[in-house]
Amino acid sequence: MSSSEWARNAVSAFDRMVNVEGGFRSRPGQRLMAEKVAETFATAQLGKLEEDEEPQRAIAVIQAGTGVGKSLAYALPAIAMALERGTRVLISTATVALQEQLVSKDLPALAKQMDQPFKYALAKGRGRYVCKLKLERLASVAQGDGADGAEPIDDDFFPEEAAQARQAQRSPQENAARLQFYTSMADALATRGWDGDRDSLDTPPEPEVWSPVAAEGSSCTGKHCPVFGSCSYYEKRKDLVQAQVLVANHDLLLSTLGARLLPELDNCLLILDEAHHLPATALSQFACEMNLSQLTWIDKLASRAQRVGALVEVSEIVDIPRHSGQLRQHLQDCARLVMDEYGEGMRQQLQSGGRGPARVRLPRGELPPALLEPLAQAAHHASAFLDVLQAISKALRAQMRDRPDEAKRLSTLYAQVGSLAPRLEAVHDTTQLLLQDAPQGSVPAAKWFTLDVVGDFVAIKAYASPVIPGSTLRHHLWNQVRGAVLTSATLTSGGQFDFFLRESGLYNDPAVSTLEVASPFNYAEQGSLVVTETQADPRTPQQFASEMVDALLEDLAQVQSGGLVLFTSREQMRLAVDALPTAMRQHVLVQNTLPRSQLLQQHRERVAAGLPSIIFGMQSFGEGLDLPGALCESLFITKLPFAPPDDPVDEARAEWLRNSGRDPFSEIVVPATAIRLAQWVGRAIRTEVDQAHVYCYDKRLVRTGYGQRLLASLPPFALHRRTAQPS
Repeated sequence: MSSSEWARNAVSAFDRMVNVEGGFRSRPGQRLMAEKVAETFATAQLGKLEEDEEPQRAIAVIQAGTGVGKSLAYALPAIAMALERGTRVLISTATVALQEQLVSKDLPALAKQMDQPFKYALAKGRGRYVCKLKLERLASVAQGDGADGAEPIDDDFFPEEAAQARQAQRSPQENAARLQFYTSMADALATRGWDGDRDSLDTPPEPEVWSPVAAEGSSCTGKHCPVFGSCSYYEKRKDLVQAQVLVANHDLLLSTLGARLLPELDNCLLILDEAHHLPATALSQFACEMNLSQLTWIDKLASRAQRVGALVEVSEIVDIPRHSGQLRQHLQDCARLVMDEYGEGMRQQLQSGGRGPARVRLPRGELPPALLEPLAQAAHHASAFLDVLQAISKALRAQMRDRPDEAKRLSTLYAQVGSLAPRLEAVHDTTQLLLQDAPQGSVPAAKWFTLDVVGDFVAIKAYASPVIPGSTLRHHLWNQVRGAVLTSATLTSGGQFDFFLRESGLYNDPAVSTLEVASPFNYAEQGSLVVTETQADPRTPQQFASEMVDALLEDLAQVQSGGLVLFTSREQMRLAVDALPTAMRQHVLVQNTLPRSQLLQQHRERVAAGLPSIIFGMQSFGEGLDLPGALCESLFITKLPFAPPDDPVDEARAEWLRNSGRDPFSEIVVPATAIRLAQWVGRAIRTEVDQAHVYCYDKRLVRTGYGQRLLASLPPFALHRRTAQPS
């Protein structure tokens, strides 16, 4: 069948679905998007090719305004085409909320009404599932049983730094309660009252409670594990293998490239929803860090590796003492040299009372000469130590295969070594990136050190990160993809896709085409944008915050139903909360005072009862939050949401641009802020019948040239300007 026939059939399937009685409502913009999706995926050449044949790639970047109905526009034609072509659809999102919407609402509705049946599944990282072997050992400790001669559980599976912090704080009663919790989890798992998914627990545990029982690749023996047949993670993987449609997230997509958890990207139809998050996810995913000061794990790993290696007769273990000793010594040397070079400045930062650890970034990514040799030696010994661990892993797996009656004991030994192996890998990866010199004309990696004090413990850490997300994505992702659709309500800045295309690694890619589908909403009639111009400059935080809070409180007093206030800093939000009149406090719900789901439920109940309800929130409430109708008739933006000015990766990129004679504010800051602001403003109008007012207290939006660029990226609300009245 030709590509044009595939596209026609996919669009016909879309038309049948939206026209079926009791089905979905047709929207012109939605059909336009569906046509583009069908055309893109029909063009992409999937699967194996003839030798030396260049594959035909097709990638569409689609901005679909709020109300277009983009999930149906991409899912329906993609699924119809995948079924016809005998391939699969992989949908990746940035937020849990959208994943839940797809899996619990959109895909079930499609599965019921499409002519050809299909299965779908939610893909999660291994760490979201319990390791039954670890859980059984913890439960046995709680019951006073032995643990196969293994070391104490805390030593095996708790991260060192967290364990140190907890040892000073946890009481015997807390320890007993935690072990009892593990026992109850084990019982629920054994009686099938729980499926092993962290997210399906009535109250998902805190990370420090979950970490000791979480499944992880470094300590998993897969089919050799004695409880493999009832493993929660591998049971869920069966669903993934059988599904024609998989829903994942950007983190999982990038972290499992080449790992075969998700479909092969050269033989599936890839959809990236909430695609504006992809560049930031890429930078986070490929950044590295290592601790230079808390190194007892090296001795622990060496001891375990020698003991286990001797049991499975691995001759390479004779090199472990040298590699581990040299690794520890060179990392200690690095810590000492970092403190010699930067310690005074970082101590002053800590003494000044700033939030978080003290930090120093290396200009132009250039290491002090004294650090080069110890870092190179640390990289060498980390690499050699990893080779020994690989030999031990191979020997353990061979013995598990040959001696299945010993599988449980051998799996425990494997986990003891594997639980610490990621730290060694982190040292290897971080030293490599720190030592990397950028070729002439290219962008150097961002490199920085931090100093923090937690109780009696001093933590010196080293970090390195790519700076340009586009080049990282080109190298790791796009060279594998044949057919993809990237979509979001906010992909353009000032009406152009250029910024997003550069950030995502797709600029000047001949396979890429773009489409902007306008929202069906009549913003000029459905709402307004009110800009309050303060006397104080927003760049003077104290004076501005005082004046802004006064103006905000006046506007909040007029709220009759649902309102949402978005702050750009915790201090801003604290000042506003402290200034609330007593009568207004009962109407305000503040982020983090309740779990998000409970806070939103209270908000809905109050509005449904005819009461005013106002949410105070920050960045995470500015995206992915759906509060239609009366739930958000008033949206307040306290200040333009520029990124924090001290992010080391952003600093490194801005430095490189300035050194190249370019303007980072115009090239990077303004376009990124335009996308973020459009997301925030998008909380206001969610349906064709909504009426809402957006208030902004940052006069730069209407008084500066870049403010005009930001306005051009917003919906065409009726614009009103006013001057803040002095209190």
